[in-house]
Amino acid sequence: MSGSSIPVPLPYGRQSISEEDIAAVVAVLRSDFITQGPAIARFEERVAAFCGARHAVAVSSATAALHIGALALDLKPGDRLWTSPNTFVASANCALYCGAGVDFVDIDPRTYNLDVGVLAAKLAAAATRGTLPKVLVPVHFSGQPCEMGPIGELCAAHGVRVLEDASHAVGAEYRGQRIGGRAGPDLTVFSFHPVKIITTGEGGMLLTDDGALYERLLRLRSHGITRDVQEPIQLEGPWSYAQVDLGFNYRMTDLQAALGASQMTRLPDFLERRRALAARYDRLLAPLPLVLPWQHPDTLSSWHLYVVRPDATRTDVGRAALYAGLRERGIHAQVHYIPVHTQPWYRALGFKPGDFPEAERYYAGALSLPMYPALSDADQDLVVAALQALLVA
Repeated sequence: MSGSSIPVPLPYGRQSISEEDIAAVVAVLRSDFITQGPAIARFEERVAAFCGARHAVAVSSATAALHIGALALDLKPGDRLWTSPNTFVASANCALYCGAGVDFVDIDPRTYNLDVGVLAAKLAAAATRGTLPKVLVPVHFSGQPCEMGPIGELCAAHGVRVLEDASHAVGAEYRGQRIGGRAGPDLTVFSFHPVKIITTGEGGMLLTDDGALYERLLRLRSHGITRDVQEPIQLEGPWSYAQVDLGFNYRMTDLQAALGASQMTRLPDFLERRRALAARYDRLLAPLPLVLPWQHPDTLSSWHLYVVRPDATRTDVGRAALYAGLRERGIHAQVHYIPVHTQPWYRALGFKPGDFPEAERYYAGALSLPMYPALSDADQDLVVAALQALLVA
């Protein structure tokens, strides 16, 4: 693309598919297995090795991963799950799929992640009332990890299991450890949607070091069926199988897994480019009346999103005007996220605007700018120039 015009709209996110990716998928099409074959294990092993995890389970989406992750942690009717209101609805919906209740923990106004101080106070109050959650779903919003050290300590002290929603955070790090690695939460979930760090088209994955959780996840993703059963169940022969759980068809295909394994070879380059783009945005946007992303010193973001907000102390231009003005110029920014508790379904459950004010305050100005590896410096300059024109009249 040239630096003077935009021949096609600039999206906020876009996949990057190479000839090697295409060849990997074609090779599977020419093989004996296009699903339930060896490409699945290869992809799982590659992701697990990169992150430093013992086990990985590839599934059809991150939503499926959250669902069976919650089930594997024995979330059931009468239990509670807590998560952030600043997330996609799937982070909360997984509790409802299990028949459990949902509540939210408000966000830190700097990181936009779950606020550790708010969590500590809410856990203490819930312990007094006997209403502790069984599962906490911290969400690594935009690719910046939550403060998992203190979050893990708080959850351990209260007997709360941790299902880490790292859909944005493949390749991110907390205190020098890649997200999904050992000594982490009970389970970590990744997303491989086309706008994420790597893609399988649709797809997700769970990582864990717990062998028992791993075995249950394998069953839950494939109808609850196993061929490795113990007494008192008897298999008639090598053709036989047993359903021992109420599972689902959440399998990933070999076509998707081959694409994902190929994408993994480019992950370091993807991360390097995203971090370079974020640093360049930081520098070029610094003079404008915007609130730029703040990075916690213990974290290294994967920069799935680059979110800005108008600084109301320095400009009267609001998010709606920026969004419309950018689209008029062919720049398709996006908004992440409408607070989950304000959605009609959750309002019907009793939540209301005002329940989580920091998430609502953040949402009122949030705007995700284009951020993906193929975004050129010239394209990024156009985004910056458009914001300058809109904000500095």
